Amino acid sequence: MKVFFSHGKESGPWGSKIKRLANIAEEYGCSVDSIDYADNPDPDLRVERLVNILKDVKEDFLLVGSSMGGYVSLLASEKVNTKGVFLLAPALFMPGYKQQSYTNKTQIEIVHGWSDDIVPPENSIKFAKTVDCSLHLISGDHRLNSSIETVVILFSQFLTSQKATGIGG
Repeated sequence: MKVFFSHGKESGPWGSKIKRLANIAEEYGCSVDSIDYADNPDPDLRVERLVNILKDVKEDFLLVGSSMGGYVSLLASEKVNTKGVFLLAPALFMPGYKQQSYTNKTQIEIVHGWSDDIVPPENSIKFAKTVDCSLHLISGDHRLNSSIETVVILFSQFLTSQKATGIGG
């Protein structure tokens, strides 16, 4: 199993949150990669980049995205055969983003901070209700740094659920 991370608009591929989650994924026996989108601020072009990378991947994989990277991971999951998607404060239903409706082809889990002033938590509530996926609303702002231990626990549970369903390993 491989885990592909997609970072947010103004962060980088190996920020502290991604490094922490990548270490957890490796502890679960997964290989990891974090796509660098720093040269491209357009979310829909980022989706194309990720889909192009994933189209040749032969092993099972999971997508993890934060903020704009959540939008990117979710849209890519509609076009490729991923085993699951873990989203952190995903930038869904945001003005200026091309796609404003979304589908669910796989297991999706969302973590969003109640105090997020960049992407309203209501956006994740709307999405989760529409596609009937798991949503964890936790204490924290957009970056979720103050709640990283909770995020780590939720990500570990997500990886465990992947293994329990025979997907991971």
